[in-house]
Amino acid sequence: MPDKKMPYYNRELSWMDFNARVLEEAAKKENPLMERLRFLAITGSNLDEFFMVRVAGVKAQVNSNYKVKNNFDLSPQELLPLLEEKTHKFMEKQYSCLHRSIAPVLARHGIRFVTCEEMTPQQLEFVSQYFKRILFPVLTPLAVDGSRPFPQLANKTLNIAVYLKSKEGKKDGKEAEKNFAIVQVPSILPRFLELPTKEGRDFTLLEDIIIYKLDELFELHEIKAACPFRITRDSDLEIDEEAEDFMSEVKKSIKRRKRGRPVRLEILQKCDKDVRQFLVDMLKIKKNEIYAVPGPLDLTFFSKFAGIKGCENLCFKPIVPVPVADFWGYDDLFAAIREKDRLVHHPYESFDCVVKFIEQAAEDENVLAIKQTLYRVSGNSPIIAALMKAAENGKQVTVLVELKARFDEENNINWANKLEKAGCHVIYGLHGLKTHCKIALVVRQEEDGIRRYLHLGTGNYNDSTAKIYTDLGMFTCNSQYGADASSLFNVITGYSRPPEYQHFVVAPHGMRSFFVRRIKQETENAKKGLPCGITAKVNSLVDPEIISLLYEASQAGVPVKLVVRGICCLIPGLPGVSENITVLSIVGQLLEHSRIFRFENGGDPKIYMGSADWMPRNLDRRIELVFPIEDEELKQRAFETLDIFLQDNTNARMMLPDTSYQHVSRRGKAAFSSQLTFYRRAQERLEALRRVEKDSPLIPIHSAEDVTK
Repeated sequence: MPDKKMPYYNRELSWMDFNARVLEEAAKKENPLMERLRFLAITGSNLDEFFMVRVAGVKAQVNSNYKVKNNFDLSPQELLPLLEEKTHKFMEKQYSCLHRSIAPVLARHGIRFVTCEEMTPQQLEFVSQYFKRILFPVLTPLAVDGSRPFPQLANKTLNIAVYLKSKEGKKDGKEAEKNFAIVQVPSILPRFLELPTKEGRDFTLLEDIIIYKLDELFELHEIKAACPFRITRDSDLEIDEEAEDFMSEVKKSIKRRKRGRPVRLEILQKCDKDVRQFLVDMLKIKKNEIYAVPGPLDLTFFSKFAGIKGCENLCFKPIVPVPVADFWGYDDLFAAIREKDRLVHHPYESFDCVVKFIEQAAEDENVLAIKQTLYRVSGNSPIIAALMKAAENGKQVTVLVELKARFDEENNINWANKLEKAGCHVIYGLHGLKTHCKIALVVRQEEDGIRRYLHLGTGNYNDSTAKIYTDLGMFTCNSQYGADASSLFNVITGYSRPPEYQHFVVAPHGMRSFFVRRIKQETENAKKGLPCGITAKVNSLVDPEIISLLYEASQAGVPVKLVVRGICCLIPGLPGVSENITVLSIVGQLLEHSRIFRFENGGDPKIYMGSADWMPRNLDRRIELVFPIEDEELKQRAFETLDIFLQDNTNARMMLPDTSYQHVSRRGKAAFSSQLTFYRRAQERLEALRRVEKDSPLIPIHSAEDVTK
C-alpha cells in the first residue's frame, strides 16, 4: 500500500479545480460569446451532478461517522467544510463571470434579458398574451397549510415560493395569517422567451413572467413576496443487485433519486426573509447548504440559449467530421479491415464508420453473430436500430446494456426492452461490476472459415456525443484479438473464468497488475540506464497505488508526462518526489475523452488505448478493456497523437506543485491547439487521398453519401 505520507490531493477538491478550468473558458475574452455562455452552462450542470453524487456522498459519510481507511487523504469530517467553502466561492465566481464579464458583451451585441419592470408597454402586452394562452393553463399553484403539506418537489426543478396574505384582512381584531404556496416553473416550456423589440434582441425568463402574473393565480390573496428556488437532491443510487428482478430494482431506485434528501438550496440574494425561513423550515436545510445568488437560478439553460438562431457568428467555427481517410475508397468495410487494421479519431473523422460497421453486419448474409457492449447511447440510436435489424434478419445478436450507467439508467432500460422485443439477447451487466468497456464483435462466415471483425474504442457507442467527445477507435480482424474478444464476451455473458488474454488487458482481473508491472518495468529500466518513459492520457488519475508507483518512477529518473483532463490526485514537480512528472489538462471546444498509454519499454515503445482511467473503480470494480496498437503505421500515428497533445499551448494548463493550474506558456511560440491540429490533419489526409484519386485513371465509385459529407 502507498506510504501514509505520500503527497495526495483530494479528489473532490481536484474536481472543483477542473470545473474552475471550465469556468475560465467562460471568462476568456478570446472565446466566442455564445461559447462562453455554453461553458458557463457546463459548469452549472457539472456542479449539479457533483452535488447530487459527490457532496451528497461526503455528507452521508459525515452523518454515519465514517473514517477513512488511509492516512494520506482527508477524512470526510475534514473535507466537508473545505468543500462547502470551495463550492460557495465557486458559485460566486460563476455569477461574477455572468454579470461582469459576459452580460456587458451581450449588451454590446444588442442582446438583453429584461424583467417585466423594464419592459415596454408593447412587450408587457406580448407577455400577458403569452401567459394567458400558454403559461396559465400549464401552471398548478400548490398551497401549503395544515391540510396541504409541502409538496415533494423533484430534483433540480425550478419553483417559486410565494408569501401571501388574505385580502379579507384582520378577523376579530387578529392579523391575517401568513400563507405560503409553491408554483413550479414548467420545464416542458422553454425557459426563455424572445420579446418584440425595435432594435437588438430582448429576452425574458419564464419565472419573471410567472411572478409578474401571480395575482392572477391567487386572486383572494395579496402577494407579499415571491422568490424562485431550486433544490439539488442526493441522487447516488443504491441498487440491490441481489434483487430477483434487477430491472425493476433499477426503476425503483430512479424514482427514489427524484426524492432524495436535499443537499443544496439555491435562492436569490434578494429573497424575502419570511420566504427564506419558510423554505428552511419545510426542507430542513442547514445554513451552509443555502446558496444565495444574484440570479438567474440554474445556469444550465444558457446551453440552449447559446444555440439561438441568428447568433451563429458568435459561436466556434464548427468541427464538422470528415469521412474517415482509412476507409476512403471502400464501400465494403469488411474488405478494408481484411487488408489491414484501421484507426479512426472522432469527432475529427466521422463516427458514421462505426454505425456503418454494425449496419453492414446487420444486412450481410454471411454474418452469423454480433456481440456488443453499450454503456451510454443516444436517444435515437442508429446503432441500436441496426442491432434490432440484425436480430430480425436472423443473426445471433447479444448486447450488454449497462443499466447502472449513472443518469442514463432510464434511457438504457428503454433500449434494453426494445432490443429484447426485436429478438436480441440482452445482458444487464455483471453482479457488482459496471461494464464500461467499448467493444463490438462481428462473426462472419467466409470462404476460408469463420473470421471475427472487431471495433475497439475509447468512447461510447453514442452518435450524439461522438460529435463533441474526442475518442479513438480501431477496427481489426486479427485472429488473436478475435479470440480475446470471444473470451471476453464469454466472461460477460456466461460463467467463464477470466482467461489468459493474448493481447487484451481486462479489468477487474488483469488490468491493475498490468499497469503496475509496466510502471515498475520503466523504473527498473531507468535504474539500468535503458531508455525509459511513461506518457499517459486519462480523464482522471485517482488510484493511490498507481500514483505511488509513478512517484517511485520519477525518483528513479523516469520522465512521466501525463495529460489528465479532470481529477488529478497526483502532485507533480515536488522536489525529491515528483520532479520528473508533468501534468497537463486540456479543456477546449471538445471534451477530451480518449485514454492512451505509452511505455518506452527499453527502446521498443508500446502503446495502448481503451476505456479505463487510473481510478480504483476502473481498475477494480468495472469490466474495462485496454488494447495494444501493433500495426506499425497505426502505432506511429498513435505516438504522434500523444505528441500533439503535449505540444498544446492554447487549451492546455499545467498543474503546479501547489495544485493550482496555469496556462502553458507560449514563450514566443505560435498558438498551437491540439484539437484544431487533429482536425486539420484529418482534412489533409482526406484531401491527399482525393487528389490521388483525381489523378488516377481508374476512379472508384463511391456512394453519393460519401461524396456529399
